[in-house]
Amino acid sequence: MELQVGDAAPAFEGKNQNGENVKLSDYAGKKLVLYFYPKDNTPGCTTQSCNLRDNYQDLLAKGYEVLGVSTDTEKSHIKFIEKQNLPFDLIADTDKAIHEMFGTWGEKQMYGRTYMGTLRTTFVINEKGIIEEIIGKVKTKDHSAQILGA
Repeated sequence: MELQVGDAAPAFEGKNQNGENVKLSDYAGKKLVLYFYPKDNTPGCTTQSCNLRDNYQDLLAKGYEVLGVSTDTEKSHIKFIEKQNLPFDLIADTDKAIHEMFGTWGEKQMYGRTYMGTLRTTFVINEKGIIEEIIGKVKTKDHSAQILGA
């Protein structure tokens, strides 16, 4: 089943870069930007994460919290956060459980090769845990504007 705008966001739970549990209910009463990205320290993912970092104060001012999810390890996330000075948490979804809940693990194609991977997608979840927007065509250089313009 594919998630739609208006659906309740799946009640995910995972570990952040510090090994601390992070779950959807932690964000009750807040708007959440939950972004799924393929890999720490790769060009597109770095551009996207840094765009969110550079516009983080604007996102906070509009009531948004930001949380990234990839299949990278906690250790990888720590390096990525330190290197890029990211002010928000990243979830290490190494078993792809959260990806499966949100439908962001799927078939991809690059250079004529088909493989399984993270489908770069952002979910904007409202204060009541309802999906307000799903951004499937993420503009990595201008992602905050996609969210704030919503």
